[in-house]
Amino acid sequence: MIEKLARRLPFFYGWIVVAVVFVTMAICVNARTAFSLLFPPILDEFGWERGVTAGAFSFGFLVSAVLSPLLGRLMDRHGPRLVMEIGVGATAAGLLLATFAGEPWHVYITLGLLVGAGTTFTGYTGQALFLPNWFVRRRALAMSIAFAGVGFGSIVMLPALQVFVERNGWRAACTLLGVLALVVLVPLNLLLRRLPEDIGLAPDGDADTPAAAQARRTNVVDPAWAAVDWTLARAMRTARFWWIALGYFGALFSWYAVQVHQTKYLMETGFGATEAAWALGAVSLAGVPGQIALGWLSDRVGREIVWAIGSLGFCLAYAALLALQAYPSVALLYTMVIAQGALGYGLTSVIGAIPAEIFEGKHYGPIFGTLMLSALAGGAVGPWFMGFVHDRTGSYTVAFGVAIGCSLLSAFAIWRAAPGRVRAVAGRVRVAQA
Repeated sequence: MIEKLARRLPFFYGWIVVAVVFVTMAICVNARTAFSLLFPPILDEFGWERGVTAGAFSFGFLVSAVLSPLLGRLMDRHGPRLVMEIGVGATAAGLLLATFAGEPWHVYITLGLLVGAGTTFTGYTGQALFLPNWFVRRRALAMSIAFAGVGFGSIVMLPALQVFVERNGWRAACTLLGVLALVVLVPLNLLLRRLPEDIGLAPDGDADTPAAAQARRTNVVDPAWAAVDWTLARAMRTARFWWIALGYFGALFSWYAVQVHQTKYLMETGFGATEAAWALGAVSLAGVPGQIALGWLSDRVGREIVWAIGSLGFCLAYAALLALQAYPSVALLYTMVIAQGALGYGLTSVIGAIPAEIFEGKHYGPIFGTLMLSALAGGAVGPWFMGFVHDRTGSYTVAFGVAIGCSLLSAFAIWRAAPGRVRAVAGRVRVAQA
């Protein structure tokens, strides 16, 4: 049935895959992001320490990190349909069961373990395991459009969810999100396939001919490296693997640390709960054009440059947050939103492309899954570290400074990994041919 539909469409079926990923990310990733909105009312209800409560979010990332290598193998064996349905089910179960929480460990199991693991399957990690297979020439553009679903979902869902939380409580909000995930995403993800070849197509919708296959190989810069049958064991013996792992750890440390604590921090600097919720959604809204533009740019100038731009965005966002302590103003709030969203979120447009171009091959799933273990570890440590530092010092200043350092280190690490020295992006290929 899918094969017939793909042949009848006036456009490449890969864009259907992009649309499914867009909607899935819009709902599931924002179900995890919503923890920032649930965080204040949970603290108010139970009176737990911030570090303890934020630790639930971090715990979910630690579990996700453990699952990440296994996720790559599961994707290789069973494809995205099974993986995504498991993720949707786990996310919905975590949200629905959270309504019965009364102790910290309840929140750790539900909003931490189940939602964290589920959104790892349906979020950036799971989607980047198969989406790069559908595109070569427009790889980063396609991934940036798909991942922009997060921003679209944020601006649509999060402000409305904040109002819903204020009127009905955080437990009712969890129920709403869980039901939404089940009703919309369970049927939608049945449209996915792991490879275009599974339905008789070729990447980018090109003709599946020897000449087209040869054209797709013209982007190889280092033939000796590209000729290696990269297994996980071989990849882990290279410096490039560990530079990527370090870069991903630093990036997600900065990303999720600010995401979890941003709402509470803004409220403490004088902004209202609605304004703080708007800012959280506006960051992702700014990320929609930013991700797409940087994805398009990445296909022309290279992955390293775009990763550096994204890392700079997080540095500027943290600098603006620090300045808000002394000069709370709407102008600085806008600066933080634009820097974090339009620039920082651009990292997602290349997070799957970087390892795909260095370690492309039939064993890519376990390699990427293991790399994401490091990324998820950064996402776990960041929120916990922020909460821990605040509990001990009464301020986020030191923690924000550490996050800026992590972003700078991340940019340096991806430059050292140098995916452009293995495979050139489409724009560089055309320059070389000219």
